[in-house]
Amino acid sequence: MLLKEATTRLSQSELAVLGAGEVGYIRKMGSEEVSRCFPEAPDIDPSLDLWALFGADGTPILLTDNRSSTFFKAAEDDLKTVSLH
Repeated sequence: MLLKEATTRLSQSELAVLGAGEVGYIRKMGSEEVSRCFPEAPDIDPSLDLWALFGADGTPILLTDNRSSTFFKAAEDDLKTVSLH
């Protein structure tokens, strides 16, 4: 209950910077999403399972076909990770 009350008082921009430089999130991605989040990426085989690491504010950090790599990169950057479904 307290968390709900606290988050409803934050603006969207305030919420976006929470955890900046400290928290990253890992998300499975489809190849159709890659160009939106990683515009510099080449065309990707649609059959590949892809994993992405993002900063707390949504900044893309890493795209890989190996989920473990996202955790290694987060640790290298001293980020605590969370997974999004």
